Formats: sequence, structure tokens, C-alpha cells
Amino acid sequence: MRVAFQGEKGAYSEEAVIQFFGEEVETVPCRDLPTVFSSVESGRVDYGVVPVENSIEGSVNETYDLLLTTGLKVSGEIYLEIHHSLLAHPEADPRKIRRVYSHPQALAQCRVYLLSRGYEAVPSYDTAGAAKMIMEERVLDAAAIASERTAKLYGLKVIERNIEDYGRNYTRFLVIGDKDAEPTGNDKTSIIFSLPHTPGSLYHALEEFASRMINLTKIESRPTKHRPFEYYFFVDFEGHRLEERVREALEGLLGKSTFLKVLGSYPKAAMP
Repeated sequence: MRVAFQGEKGAYSEEAVIQFFGEEVETVPCRDLPTVFSSVESGRVDYGVVPVENSIEGSVNETYDLLLTTGLKVSGEIYLEIHHSLLAHPEADPRKIRRVYSHPQALAQCRVYLLSRGYEAVPSYDTAGAAKMIMEERVLDAAAIASERTAKLYGLKVIERNIEDYGRNYTRFLVIGDKDAEPTGNDKTSIIFSLPHTPGSLYHALEEFASRMINLTKIESRPTKHRPFEYYFFVDFEGHRLEERVREALEGLLGKSTFLKVLGSYPKAAMP
């Protein structure tokens, strides 16, 4: 089993892969999210794991945009609890650290901590990639924000643990592949749709779910990028696309929408 993720070895996305598929999986690092999608589409890997939202910083918009254009299906979800650590080169003097490198989401999740220490935040493409750079280039006046697992992987020292500004920091990941999952009785379905620009169109669309007592767990809007201030709606809800009431709701929504795409149905993950 080969599974692609965005980032370097030790990234939180790789932790999510291992949490879902187990220790025996072969993880395949990718420089960016489009490469994860293209790796799965080309058959170079069996699955991909991509972040879709964080409990503090919100949605990962690039993932939503890529889900719109791909032919891949969502076949699983993962909730990963995130604990950030400040990592430095083993020879670095913590008193001389001036800059901190990490992924923009990680920097944002540690904003108060960084300001309180007077560190300059420097965006990097990946948390583990920032840590790897610190070690390989022997940077002694900077640190990285990444996981404690990353420190062990690259041989960095941990300056401080749990530096995120808020507790209960979770990131939700989606598993993408060429097919979705069979019903388990405890499932979710993810869809994308757009609506005519008329009064009450969203109300009437959501009525298809409310009238059948289908619980929505997430709704997100993203610009269509074709016409100003018109949007796609990304919705997650409880139930599998093969269930009768879900099938009826989707058929009803199809008649009210200008575009509808079912991303997939998959087992609902439990929070850690």
C-alpha cells in the first residue's frame, strides 16, 4: 500500500496516514497538494491523505478547490490531535533564536506564543520540511515548529512542547482514491453543489436534508471563480449515498441545483 501526503517525512499529514492505514504503509512525500492529487490520479500511489480543516484556523481552501476539479473519491476521514513543539539544531543556543520557520497554518496556531517571545515567523511549505532545513543547513539562530516525532526523525532538540495557543487543536484529513467506501451504518457523505442566484435557493436546497432528518456536519462556500460573488457549496452530512433517504435527498437536490457532485461516502471517524 502506497499513500501520498503533502510534506516531508515526519509531517502531520504522514502521522494521519499512519493512523489510518497502520505502520506497514509506505508513505510517499509530495511537495504540494496538487502533487498528492496527481499522484493518486496517475496510479503512482494507491491513496492520498489531504488536510481539509483545522479546529482553530478553519478550512484548507486549496484542498476544497482541488476536490472540485478531481475525479477522485473521498473514501475515509481522520481526526489528528495536533501538538506543536519548538525545535532547534542540537548545537543552537535557545537564547539566540530570532526566527521560526513552519507551515503558515502551524505559525497561525502558535501566533500568541511567537509574539510573546518576539520571534519572527517565516512561512515554509511544510512543518517537517522546516525542521529538516534547520538540521541540514545547520541553522543556529532559527527554530522550526513541528511535531516531537519530527525532532526524533531528524535529530533536532526540543526547546519547548505544546506551544499551540489553544488546547484541543485537531486537523481533519480526507482519504482520496479511485472509489468510495461501502456502507457501514455509521457513515458520512461529502458533496459539492451550486445554485441559481435566486431568493431562497439555499434554503430550499437544504430543505431536502432537513425534511428527511439528515444531519449536516459541515457547510462551506467557495467562489466559483467564473462569475464574481457566486459560490460552490461543500456539504458533509451523516449517512451513505446508497441509503434510501440520502438517495432521495440527492435526487431532490439535483432538481434544485445547477451543479452537483458527490465526492464520496465513507465511515465516520471518531474524534481522538
